[in-house]
Amino acid sequence: MKKYMMLISAILISWVGIYQSEAQSKSKRNYLVEIGIPDNLHSNTLDEERDIWVHLPENYKADGSRKYPVVYVLDGSVQLSSLATVYNNYWGNYLPDMILVGISNQTNRTRDLTTSKVATRYGATYNNENGGADNFTQFIEEELIPYVDDKYATTPYRTLIGHSFGGLFTINALINHPHLFENYIAIDPSLDWDNQKLLRQAKAKLQSEDFMGKSLFVTLSAEQLHMQNDEITLENVMQDTSEFTLFARSIINFSNFIETQKQNGLSFAWKSYANDLHGTVPLPSMRDGLLFLFDWYQLESGQTFSNPETPLAELLVLVRKREEKLKHHFGYLAPPADEELFNMGGYMYMQFGQMKKSYAFFNMAIKYYPKSANAHDSMADYYIAQDDVKNAIKELIIAYEISGLDLYKHKIEKLRSK
Repeated sequence: MKKYMMLISAILISWVGIYQSEAQSKSKRNYLVEIGIPDNLHSNTLDEERDIWVHLPENYKADGSRKYPVVYVLDGSVQLSSLATVYNNYWGNYLPDMILVGISNQTNRTRDLTTSKVATRYGATYNNENGGADNFTQFIEEELIPYVDDKYATTPYRTLIGHSFGGLFTINALINHPHLFENYIAIDPSLDWDNQKLLRQAKAKLQSEDFMGKSLFVTLSAEQLHMQNDEITLENVMQDTSEFTLFARSIINFSNFIETQKQNGLSFAWKSYANDLHGTVPLPSMRDGLLFLFDWYQLESGQTFSNPETPLAELLVLVRKREEKLKHHFGYLAPPADEELFNMGGYMYMQFGQMKKSYAFFNMAIKYYPKSANAHDSMADYYIAQDDVKNAIKELIIAYEISGLDLYKHKIEKLRSK
């Protein structure tokens, strides 16, 4: 068995390497990493142009043959890079392929993200325009989301991420506009705003309303809970009554309260970061938050799939169960695995000489990704291994019709010349 597992690992590593090399060679880039396509739209609600950045999955196809969940992140000019870093490291087994949309809040940030109007803050006059969250939510609902849905291949499964005032906005979206998003990550949310007004509203709704199917992850930067007293820690901060700890106490108060309200159906977790400040906490928060929100997506029974002794019938049952699970969470039918995983499974079992399993995996790639030229090309390789030139050519013709790539045409000509 150990020998089999080492061989499987070698095959998977080689195929992943081939896939990555091909993906990188498709286009020459001037940068090692490209994050976000600049885009913009005019908002009638806000009476201004709004910038956004759209980060597409590497396997994204503009023909709409596949649609993707969307993650919206506020303060996109600053936070999209962190979100893309997390996503690029965890998509596949841990996170689904998704479209990431960074929303600009560089202009009138306080106006857009705060949830009520204030004239003073912490005893001082507050001159920044504020309290426009409902207006900004209207822009997101009536203009931004329809724009993104119309221009890109999206599904209605959406996640919202916000930091600081953006975290306040995110919680307000969950509490007062829950139909817009399924998932929420509120990073160091400013729940102290307006003497904890939203905190009080949230408690009332969390007690009385149904949030089944919604998920929220809240974080707190705990490296400096009190600006003037290093002796204040997580263990004693709730005993402090000064304005210097109101920010942290509001988050802890909110999080502790949610944990007592199991009846509302909200999937909830929160985490404090002892070594992070307000400005550094977004990156770890996004990592932990996305892994929490999508813990159900992680590929189960990996060893069963990679074990050559697993019967084909058992493998097919596992695929069907995963398909049902994803449909339950997404609310629509979604492929149970990435195309590359089906392909790797097909070639792996071909290496083992288990041709029924190989055919089953290549066939699933075609079933779930019917417009993929690569899926049909892989099935052609299966037929070639079976000395079935006729069916191999049929699959390559489909691949050529889908893609128009000459490499498939040349492959067809080579087979016909035999």
